[in-house]
Amino acid sequence: MTEAIEAALDKVPFRITDAERIPAKRYYDEAFFEAEKEHLWPRVWQMACRLEEIPEVGDYVEYTILDKSVIVVRGREGVKAFRNACRHRGVRLANGPGNCGTSGFVCPFHGWRWDAEGDCTFVFGRKVFSEEVLDQAEIDLEPVRIDFWAGCAFINFDENARPLRETLGPIADRLDARNADKLKMDWWCATVLPTNWKLAMEAFQEGYHVMQTHPQLHAVGVRAGELYGPDGDGWNPNPNPSASEAVGLMVDFYDRCGAGMDGMIHESERKVIRQLRDMEVPDDPNVALGQFMQRAYHDIEEDARERGAPMFDVARVFAEERFKAVDYIFPHFFLLPLVSAMSSYRIRPLTPETCLFEIWSLVLRPEGEDYDTPTQPTILPYDSQDFPEIPRQDYSNLPIQQLGLHNLDEFRLAKDVEGTISNYQRLIDGYLAGLDQDLLIHANHVVNSGYDSPIMDIGFGPTNGAVPPDSTHIANYMQAAE
Repeated sequence: MTEAIEAALDKVPFRITDAERIPAKRYYDEAFFEAEKEHLWPRVWQMACRLEEIPEVGDYVEYTILDKSVIVVRGREGVKAFRNACRHRGVRLANGPGNCGTSGFVCPFHGWRWDAEGDCTFVFGRKVFSEEVLDQAEIDLEPVRIDFWAGCAFINFDENARPLRETLGPIADRLDARNADKLKMDWWCATVLPTNWKLAMEAFQEGYHVMQTHPQLHAVGVRAGELYGPDGDGWNPNPNPSASEAVGLMVDFYDRCGAGMDGMIHESERKVIRQLRDMEVPDDPNVALGQFMQRAYHDIEEDARERGAPMFDVARVFAEERFKAVDYIFPHFFLLPLVSAMSSYRIRPLTPETCLFEIWSLVLRPEGEDYDTPTQPTILPYDSQDFPEIPRQDYSNLPIQQLGLHNLDEFRLAKDVEGTISNYQRLIDGYLAGLDQDLLIHANHVVNSGYDSPIMDIGFGPTNGAVPPDSTHIANYMQAAE
């Protein structure tokens, strides 16, 4: 790392100087929050909406991030994004979703109008303005960069930012293989958490918390001890199951995970898996689990194809693509695949100690199937019993963690399984320091590596002897560089 990079990082407030320790003030300090507002959010690709929210010409949504607001609208020429402000006196034109219809967007103040392509179509009393202030390019809605992936529209306020796909890195290929672009909403909920946006995300970047926070999942674990330690550590609740017991535990895990998330594994998949509980298997538990999974992949795929869903080759994808049950996409978006259905999260900062947390349940649904697709999230209190069990358990921890951090200078991380937290936090430092795009894109590729990742060398900042990015990251990075 050069002296210039180190000098730039040194200017970041509460920067990370030890990859295994995170300064607590990053989660509530006003100055740090303002630095993110100024240097991070204007420069990153952000998931603005699911495209199924705007299926018809004229449909639009409003995406807000802090004090910025963007209109994402489907026009005759495709989906575009514009700054949500009248070019006359700055009034917001959209508040929530809708359809701009034949009249377009109409400013409620002086009646100026714009169509779905962003073109200004009407100025009341043009003759009272100087001709030079009504140049067409200057009164059309101001465009915002937009790109598309995984059935979503992403926006970026930085005109010089690299394309979305280049920024995403290998994670895009992994999720493309699972037909992420064909997923459809089952439901959509949101809540305001009394928690910093980063803290809210970190609960979903490691599985180390499952034993205590989600005991119903830990109870049906088969191999937890292999990751976290010997049986004596209390990690493995079922250390030596028979073959039939191992299969039964796996069936129970999928069932409880599906019920607890109500989306990460769909009821149609759980129904297929339940039927395999008593399948004949060899005596070796590991071989039995392998055969169970092969049969489950096959039967879920066959069931989906019979229903007309756009299913991928499940067995091939699991064999060829690196799998993580929680995939994190920097800076604020998650996709959680288990078989073919997924859950999805988006977290946005509101204040230094509050955030908006959204959850989607996504499924591969037959094309043309009639379904009442949500147009807005159902807003719930963060402690609502209407949330599925698993996020409800996570939400119970976060507010008291936010309070507890005011009593600490820093917290510490498990280098082998809580590395995603360190990796993305150091990437935030890179954005706040204004580092070169090549460095930031490489770091993005490393950070977008899924939960339970180790602390890795992202190309700058402290490493504590961290492992280098794995061969998948390196190969994709070198290919992109060429």
